[in-house]
Amino acid sequence: MTTTTTQTTTRTIDVPGATLTYDVRRNERSPEPPLMLIGAPMAAAGFATLASYFGDRTLVTYDPRGSERSVLTDPASRVDPDVHADDIHAVIQAVGGPVDLFASSGGAINALALVAKYPQDVRTVVAHEPPLASAVPDREHALAACRAIHETYQRKGAAFAMSHFMAVVSHQGPFTAEVAAQPAPDPAMFGMPAEDDGDRSDVMLGKTILTIPSYEPDWNAIRKANARVVLAAGEESEGVLAYRGAVAAAERLGTQPAIFPSHHGGFLGGEYGQSGQPDAFAAKLREVLG
Repeated sequence: MTTTTTQTTTRTIDVPGATLTYDVRRNERSPEPPLMLIGAPMAAAGFATLASYFGDRTLVTYDPRGSERSVLTDPASRVDPDVHADDIHAVIQAVGGPVDLFASSGGAINALALVAKYPQDVRTVVAHEPPLASAVPDREHALAACRAIHETYQRKGAAFAMSHFMAVVSHQGPFTAEVAAQPAPDPAMFGMPAEDDGDRSDVMLGKTILTIPSYEPDWNAIRKANARVVLAAGEESEGVLAYRGAVAAAERLGTQPAIFPSHHGGFLGGEYGQSGQPDAFAAKLREVLG
């Protein structure tokens, strides 16, 4: 299925366990490879502002399986970075690669899986703030904190789980057993009602909170890949898990993280009610892509 607007072509592709939706903003005059922008669980809609700064490139965005327009055909299927890497590979094959790749948050972890499995798919990867609980020195307690979010979801529903998630991702410094054991804050602190609607189908809270932060990339395969991999961290994020994950990943690869303006959502310009410093962020991304 194909629908076309003035600048964007939207297509779907069937993959095992899901139907993916992806968008292509094609610039036939660009001498550069396509630039793909990905998150997880954040979908293509989150990159509208950042994409507006790269009209000189062919741009590719997609919704990860289970997010927004990309539907899980098998709700019981496992959703982990290796599966996401297969999905991203399928999209790159459909649009024509290799690509340059900007990947943020869980998408950055999925991008590391992609480089290990399909190194020919990418030229440069900018992996922005991967929340790699598996890679930080306090991994035992960081992973326990992630599991606790899932447990809160199963017991109390999405509102309490999201408040628990916000507390964990904003925690400054190493996790301890005491921090990991802290209960979810009152959802009202984050402007959310506390009612449990009984739904347990949220992909992030029900699946990926367990499989993405705990993922252990194949560092040896990534080091051997021809792709250039740049870890990135936001200057306002120092101390939180996503920043620390970027630092830990860079150490594994023998590099230093590139410091980007703003915070975890530094490229946002109002998407999902959040804003960073998209002007400065886009300029830094263009500089890093070289």
